[in-house]
Amino acid sequence: MTKILALLILAMMVFHLIKPLGLPGLRRRGDFWKLALLALGLMALAVAAGHGR
Repeated sequence: MTKILALLILAMMVFHLIKPLGLPGLRRRGDFWKLALLALGLMALAVAAGHGR
């Protein structure tokens, strides 16, 4: 799950550098760092959820 999530968010970051997504808060190319913060948070949640089993 974490590998798929990492690849998906990495693809979103690359696409955002080429053409900004246009979502609120993600209108400029320089906002790709916000996707990195989102990725960090989602990966932490995925690891925490998987580690609790």
